[in-house]
Amino acid sequence: MLALIAGQGRLPQLVAETVRAEGREVIYCAYHDAPPGALEPDLVFRLETLGGLLRKLQKRGASEVCFAGGIRRPKLEPSKLDLATAPLVPKFLSALGKGDDGALRVVLELFESRGMAVRAAHEIIPGLLPAEGVLGQVQPSDDDRQDAARAADIVRTLGALDVGQGCVVSRRQALAIEAMPGTDWMLSTLAANREGLPDGGVLLKGPKPNQDRRVDLPAIGPDTMRAAARAGLRGVAIVAGSVMVLDRDEATAEADRLGLFLWARAEETG
Repeated sequence: MLALIAGQGRLPQLVAETVRAEGREVIYCAYHDAPPGALEPDLVFRLETLGGLLRKLQKRGASEVCFAGGIRRPKLEPSKLDLATAPLVPKFLSALGKGDDGALRVVLELFESRGMAVRAAHEIIPGLLPAEGVLGQVQPSDDDRQDAARAADIVRTLGALDVGQGCVVSRRQALAIEAMPGTDWMLSTLAANREGLPDGGVLLKGPKPNQDRRVDLPAIGPDTMRAAARAGLRGVAIVAGSVMVLDRDEATAEADRLGLFLWARAEETG
């Protein structure tokens, strides 16, 4: 039985549909602050009741857990703590001071200590991580490739500081850098403030160096392509094998329709 810890976005629904299509049971656990998705949650939880959630999942026989969808870093509200979670407060406080990656590792350890193996979303859904190559009909130009290389350098450098997983570059200049509000906010802000900036540009999405790839891998989808078009970009580049493309056929079709390239770029090291 799989416990699906669901945040925002379409990924949780895709994971649940895939597992149920295999005839396996899913316990759909929705974070209380995440917008309601297409699936009705079996359990709703918050940070202050995570201990209680772990007990319920153990009683139901959950042997695996998958984290899917974005969750904003929560604030711990002591008044909402349940009895099962109170002993975990020191770990929570330590985790919340470590940055996103450190906090996630603490949460993963809690689930693993209860006998649940962590499954990555891309392990459950085949083909979620495209291999190297251009997915659609539009090819990146040499200039686009240079912009993507510059953006990859920026993402890799800032990722080591636990800052974002995306960057927009035009003519080798950084126009926007993803931070806590996420890619959609970054692109919508850029779209509203293009005056005086270089035209065109490339969005590059990639993972943070040394992050636990079972959780929090970056993702794009059809909405990303539409947002990139509104921001006046020429295309989207992702690190091949390390970025999830949701609804891949639709995302590729949208890229072609909008005249944007969608390119899975080989990962560089160093």
